[in-house]
Amino acid sequence: MDPVSMSSFGIAGLLYLTLQILVTGHIICRKDDVKSSFGWIGLVWLTPLLGSIIYIVFGINRIRRRALSLRNKGPDIFTLTGKSEEEIQREIPRPFLQLMRLGYKVHPQRFALGNTARAYVNGDEAYPAMCQLIAGAKKEVLMQSYIFDNDRAGKLFVEALKQAAKNGAKVKVLVDGIGINYSKPTIAAALKHLPGVEFSVFLPSKKPINLPFVNLRNHRKILIVDGRDAVFGGMNVAEGNLVATNPKEPIQDVTFHVQGPVVDQMSRVFEEDWIFSGKKHFIPASFRAAGPLPGHMPARIIPDGPDADYGKIEQMMLGALSCAQKTVQIVTPYFLPENEMLTNLELTAMRGVNVEIILPSKSNILGMDGAMRANFARLLKKGVKIYRTQPPFDHSKIMLVDDAWLFIGSANWDVRSFKLNFECNLECIDKELARQVGKIIAHKKASAHSEQLADHIRPPILRTLADNTLRLLTPYY
Repeated sequence: MDPVSMSSFGIAGLLYLTLQILVTGHIICRKDDVKSSFGWIGLVWLTPLLGSIIYIVFGINRIRRRALSLRNKGPDIFTLTGKSEEEIQREIPRPFLQLMRLGYKVHPQRFALGNTARAYVNGDEAYPAMCQLIAGAKKEVLMQSYIFDNDRAGKLFVEALKQAAKNGAKVKVLVDGIGINYSKPTIAAALKHLPGVEFSVFLPSKKPINLPFVNLRNHRKILIVDGRDAVFGGMNVAEGNLVATNPKEPIQDVTFHVQGPVVDQMSRVFEEDWIFSGKKHFIPASFRAAGPLPGHMPARIIPDGPDADYGKIEQMMLGALSCAQKTVQIVTPYFLPENEMLTNLELTAMRGVNVEIILPSKSNILGMDGAMRANFARLLKKGVKIYRTQPPFDHSKIMLVDDAWLFIGSANWDVRSFKLNFECNLECIDKELARQVGKIIAHKKASAHSEQLADHIRPPILRTLADNTLRLLTPYY
């Protein structure tokens, strides 16, 4: 090798080594999770150059949302009743005061009083009610969804949005950049050409500039009409949710019709997402002028995402487990929490709390069933009960504690929801809603299969190998 070639080779090697060291330093300084740090460092050094490129593109959190400053500006819209914190605490059942105080530390958002909520089961109940609300809008429609398919269900909403615009309502629709591609052609063309409808995509996945953000998705599902009515939960817009019509891939789900001052908190979340997607600032319609309070339920919204101090939803779940006295019921389509959450579920059950986890018998994601199953034995040993619901696939997301405290919204029990996605949950305390949700959970359990420890204590070695290998992919599902 001639001297020039050797010199070039030496410079290239030096540059490569410098890159590896700089990337490793960034990982050490910016990653809080030790396992994640070791994983990224291993990838960087064991896959020369490629590992560094993967980390630079996918491993760095670049989200810093200018809209976050809105959260602390303007009047305090969350204390519309004019009651003091002491008065609010007197209306909260005593066993939940400790959880409420913890919640304020996790996310300093006051409870809004005077709300009401009811559950809609599947799109068969939810979609007609949602479309009726939209079509009757007079002032404003704010709608965001992770998935908004261009199918039978999507067309129902397009017609309702068209009518709202004809009524003179200001209509804004926001869809995630990955979720919008679940159907081809996408719903984008139909929404863009609706007169009077503003449409935006959250981090469009096809734009090269957004490639570093492709793993950070907006998973929220919120509909707000005239500042008074909201439909909030984890249900997407897709014909699979119309279970009674026997779609090709049916999906069970639960979402909630919410009324009251807490709707203003939902509007603020939508406002932030709308501005982040590149649209102009606007002032959402407020519940303040919408009339008398519809109910008595205290509730508040907890947004979460990789752009701020993420982990709020996970911390609230951990807090609820530590405060639970009698029962914890969890319904989730995907159950892949990290070790800390698994340990807390075990400790809660060991304290004598009846802990029940309700999961689908068959997931709609390849490999998910095996990855979830890898954690069953340890949970069952400690007294946690696990139920697997019969098809169709159940996409519901509910946490019910002591038949009174509810945590509902878009978040699953997995690392993606806890660390990567933009999520939004509603915390509320209401025995009437809890009774309604309890009946829904009881119905799911009635036909579910109860997992037994004997079936998981000594599984075949090939199953153990496969399940534990799939579990290694926990952060990437």
